Amino acid sequence: MDKIVIVKGGGDIATGIAHRLHTSHFAVVILEIANPTAVRRTVSFAQAVIQNAPVTVEAVTAELATLAAVPEKLAAGRIPVLLASEPQEVQQVIATLKPVAIVDAILAKRNTGTRITDAPVVIGAGPGFTAGEDVHAVVETMRGHDLGRVIYHGTAIANTGIPGEVGGFTIERLVRSPADGVFVACREIGDTVAAGDIVGHVGDTAVKVNIAGILRGLLQSQLTVTRKMKIGDVDPRCCPEHCFTISDKARAVGGGVLEALLHLRGNHG
Repeated sequence: MDKIVIVKGGGDIATGIAHRLHTSHFAVVILEIANPTAVRRTVSFAQAVIQNAPVTVEAVTAELATLAAVPEKLAAGRIPVLLASEPQEVQQVIATLKPVAIVDAILAKRNTGTRITDAPVVIGAGPGFTAGEDVHAVVETMRGHDLGRVIYHGTAIANTGIPGEVGGFTIERLVRSPADGVFVACREIGDTVAAGDIVGHVGDTAVKVNIAGILRGLLQSQLTVTRKMKIGDVDPRCCPEHCFTISDKARAVGGGVLEALLHLRGNHG
């Protein structure tokens, strides 16, 4: 309990971070909201909330837990996932667990409430944070030369709205909601699709993919979505293993977080 790191968020990038820290012998605790919207569900510890059951990603298991059950879950070698949707709930967890570090990996492209005073080491993933002001360090999440780089002064690259290139495609590989409503999937992660295929519906409106490939991500059915919200991801490389393993991006960001944590803990004595 003397090396607890709280990771805010349980999506695929946050899961890559949590996995890297867990295998490096930190006691990781994930904070999530009641209805997480992880697209890469097969590699997201956030699914422990949706399924109300343990979720295993590359031999590491996360499980929905109460704050009181955290010591028991950590002792069993599992990552506890706590529900903390409101700021006061987050602060209660912080006050109780007294973590050595907090990693904001919500990837909201803005700071939703993380403060540099929340823990001895506070790290933000991606844009929305300023190292030296609201966090001690920022880890770059933009694909490219600086992916995973630790920033101790300043900010990450601003969000462009265009995802990084995968297999020669950028924005084309995303699947976005065509309308407001409730999403219902008719295909599964790991399915091979052709351009124009229907993978689900939002109300009466079909959700179609733009390119051929493999469905690497698809939002959980029955979640409420808004128009243009990202709800899927097609990988043109068509490698089924990519659907069920941590991505190169998540590994790079996880490595950057581990580097920042070790560096900053060293500076704190």
